[in-house]
Amino acid sequence: MKRTLLAAAAAVLALTGVADAQNYPWKPTKPITVVVPWGAGGSTDQVVRLLAKEIEGAIGQTVVIVNQPGASGSIGTKSVVEAPKDGYMFASGAAKDLGTYPVTGLLNTKLDDWHLFLGVINASVMGVNAATPYKTLDDLVKAMKEKPNGITVATAGINSSGGAALGAFAQAAGVQPRQVTYDGGNPAVIATAGGETQATTQLAVEQAEMLRAKRLRALGVFATKPLELEGVGTIPTITSSIPAYKATDNYFGIFVPKGTPAEVITTLEMIWKDKVGKSEALKKYATQRGAIVAALYGEEAKKAVMPAIQEFAWGMWERKEAKVDPATVGIPKP
Repeated sequence: MKRTLLAAAAAVLALTGVADAQNYPWKPTKPITVVVPWGAGGSTDQVVRLLAKEIEGAIGQTVVIVNQPGASGSIGTKSVVEAPKDGYMFASGAAKDLGTYPVTGLLNTKLDDWHLFLGVINASVMGVNAATPYKTLDDLVKAMKEKPNGITVATAGINSSGGAALGAFAQAAGVQPRQVTYDGGNPAVIATAGGETQATTQLAVEQAEMLRAKRLRALGVFATKPLELEGVGTIPTITSSIPAYKATDNYFGIFVPKGTPAEVITTLEMIWKDKVGKSEALKKYATQRGAIVAALYGEEAKKAVMPAIQEFAWGMWERKEAKVDPATVGIPKP
């Protein structure tokens, strides 16, 4: 009797899953690949795996995550650009990075070439190795001014969220830190926790565990509001010490190239509306890791990400780090 009941329950669940999948216009016939252009364990990797579960549950098809790091995210993204636009390969990452590839000269693609499906807002944190003498942001800024190019800061590259935060911070504070780059946010954070570098500006979601373990010390968050991080407490804003720093929201998600069949885009929009915005797993992740759920798509997503793209692109241009004038690739000055 027990086996019969279990079999009946399984059959109902299976039929329910099929029925849910049949509500969507796209019915994929093989696994879908999402390329994460950074190493495993980093911010993009963490968020995309949660989003992939929501897609899998909705359409009843496997979503495979492939980590393909290198060249500040451009190598993995390029593989999606060059792949067939058939709906079976998506890109991912920070929308800010995607929108500024033409400015950095890393990849010939722009924001208008993509459909955005965003999941969370992430904020970078100025974290220092717990053994360093820097107790406040003012202490660190003072040391950077006394030792130009002498304080090492780990990032995932100039085009990464940590690299962007560091560049804007250095410009606003009038300091000259030495950036040390790694193939992903997770390696950059581990390097700082291990004493290989003195500080990191990678995202809170990447630093959270090391902050809770007290191997890193948070001095400030690159955001307009203080960050409440479970097990750590309140992290003050960078702007409270450096008013010249202009904070913007950094959105992460999945990106689908234009030219992909309309039924794929419509299906993903339905999933984002029906599933992602209500995802308990995503909400739990945000609470524990210091992120904000932001399940946006379409024009709303594009509008939301533009301020960060503008600030980063024009900041690089002013610091002479950009290879292309942002105005020439359709990025208006903020």
